[in-house]
Amino acid sequence: MAVHLTGNAGLYHVARELSRRGWHVMPTVRNARGADLYAASADERIVLPIQSKALTKRVPVPLGANLQTLRSQWWIVTINAISDRPTCFVLTLKEVRDGAHRGVNEAGKVSYWLQPKAYALEEYHEAWERLGDPATVEPD
Repeated sequence: MAVHLTGNAGLYHVARELSRRGWHVMPTVRNARGADLYAASADERIVLPIQSKALTKRVPVPLGANLQTLRSQWWIVTINAISDRPTCFVLTLKEVRDGAHRGVNEAGKVSYWLQPKAYALEEYHEAWERLGDPATVEPD
């Protein structure tokens, strides 16, 4: 299956899960830098930028050549994205950066990866509550 279809399947699964939990979800323009979607409370007092990474199986997540260019506050890694039972892991940007593995290819080019042992942890597994509850926003 084409990579972009896997990405779309993961993105829309994440959007569904967030919507089920009361978030208003807005996907961004695909292939734009930054967040893949934004989740907002009904009154827009909370707006969460979310990076979605979708995989066909439990493999490393490519992060690029520079961890400082990673932006979104929240990251959701979806494995088995094109299956009937996708699984999501909810991480902060700090957790992604802290868990990143540095690799160097034969040409000396540096790249970073998030290994499954860094994201497929019980504390991140389907941990949607980490994002907060959009219904509990305090009025001004």
